[in-house]
Amino acid sequence: MEKEKAIKIIENYISRMPSMPTTVAKVLKICNDPQTSPADLNQVISLDQVLMGKVMRLINSAYYSLPNQITSLVRAIIMLGLNTVKNLALSTAVLGSLGKGSDFQALNMEGFWRHSICAGVTAKLIAKHRRVDVKLCDEYFMAGLLHDLGKIPLNNRFADSYVEAMAVTDREKLPLYQAEEKVLGLNHEEAGKLIVESWKLGRNIIDVVSFHHNQESYTGDNRELVNTISIANYFANTYEIGFSGDRYPEELPPALMTDLGIDWDFLEGLEDSVNAEIEKAQIFLQVSD
Repeated sequence: MEKEKAIKIIENYISRMPSMPTTVAKVLKICNDPQTSPADLNQVISLDQVLMGKVMRLINSAYYSLPNQITSLVRAIIMLGLNTVKNLALSTAVLGSLGKGSDFQALNMEGFWRHSICAGVTAKLIAKHRRVDVKLCDEYFMAGLLHDLGKIPLNNRFADSYVEAMAVTDREKLPLYQAEEKVLGLNHEEAGKLIVESWKLGRNIIDVVSFHHNQESYTGDNRELVNTISIANYFANTYEIGFSGDRYPEELPPALMTDLGIDWDFLEGLEDSVNAEIEKAQIFLQVSD
């Protein structure tokens, strides 16, 4: 298929997607302001009963296992932290638009999201190990969760061709993104970039979605984040946690891990922690759904 034709089909798909909810857009804007306080966020979320309900469900879920139920929204925001609330709002919007079973034709929805969650929790554990500011660790989780977003419109709009791309992956032992290019003319990085740009999800998410298979060509300011998600994605594929359709992932340049001060022994030691965190993160997504 010609690339231009495929892009037009994806752009048409995106144009018919629900726009980013007003409340979510406001939450993202407020949380990106360094002067923001929990009271500012409380003011916006309290006007959206659905999002407010999700925040309260999350703080009182098994994920946090608090001894007493929290009933105050502003206290919930303080305890969760601005980044967690922002990510809850964002994942609510994403799952509301792209999380339906009808969006998964060739890929298995449960396997896809488990892979995505694995990439997110692995990235967050790597960030913690590297002593990344605790306020930013949830950004690593969300970037990992969304890195393969472009696969959803590809396998929704080109279901038969996507099955063919996965067959090419198996037959020729190619990374899936290269098989996508062979069959469809474009890959999930390019399709995902169109979505996250349309939703204005921020430079960090755009860069991860656009470069997690092409880190070496990346020259922006989010190199550590892009590299971390690339490693987390490779870990999820190698250990076959969930299913992303990528049975033959491309080996990562050795310098990628060296630059982050980690090695494969460290990653192998994460397996139990990753599986435990995945179960916790499932609760996060159930609240978002």
